[in-house]
This record gives sequence, C-alpha cells and structure tokens, in this order.
Amino acid sequence: MASIFTKIISGEIPCYEVAGDERFFAFLDINPLREGHTLVVPRQETDYIFDLDDDMLAGMIVFSKKVASAIRTVIPCNRIGVAVLGLEVPHAHIHLVPMDSMDDVNFRNPKLRFTPEQFKATAEKIRNAFLIK
Repeated sequence: MASIFTKIISGEIPCYEVAGDERFFAFLDINPLREGHTLVVPRQETDYIFDLDDDMLAGMIVFSKKVASAIRTVIPCNRIGVAVLGLEVPHAHIHLVPMDSMDDVNFRNPKLRFTPEQFKATAEKIRNAFLIK
C-alpha cells in the first residue's frame, strides 16, 4: 500500500510543493513547527532512511541543503534545523525547520495553523528562491 507521501508525490493528495527533481520532492509540512517547515522525501518509496543506498542518501542530503538555502533566503531565522524521525510515516523523510532556538525544533510544541492562502504564499516564496539558486 502506498504511503501518504507517495500519494502526495503522485498528486493523489494535494500539497504545497516547494521543490522537486527526478529523485526528490519537497513540500510544506501541514502541521508545521514554524513557517517554512518543509519535508524532503525521495520519490522512491523506502520506509527507513538508512535503507536508501549511499548514492540516494547522499543525494537527498544535497537536495535538502538546496531546499534549506531557499527556505533561509525567504524565512527569517538563524538556521535551518534538520530532523530525521521516521516513525510517523513509513516513507523516508527529512524535516527542515527554520529555527532561532533549540526549542523551535521541539516536536512536542503545538503545531502552527496557517490558512491555505498563507501556505500557498510561503510555498511560492520558497519555490522561487529554490529556482534562483
């Protein structure tokens, strides 16, 4: 059975896409810790990130670096936090979270709520910055 992320990648479930190439896909987390909280996933459905072959894992990190740079260009923050948790969805993914303090990447924090228009605007800003890089 396809994961929710596979359904997002295929367009069966809508998302706020920020970047993509032939191997990876990035979209806004709909339950964000901060504005710009983005998920990076491989298009290939693999449950556990360390089951990816070395080339795919390295490529995912490099792709995430480009997405993080785009996020940091348009979302005011000190850094982009990186988290790999891997239990909530059986599809390898990396969380990229704009942060000013360690508490900004605490997944126990209440999730923020944004309107669809706010999500669209944030995704567009990140996508445009990604395309320029």
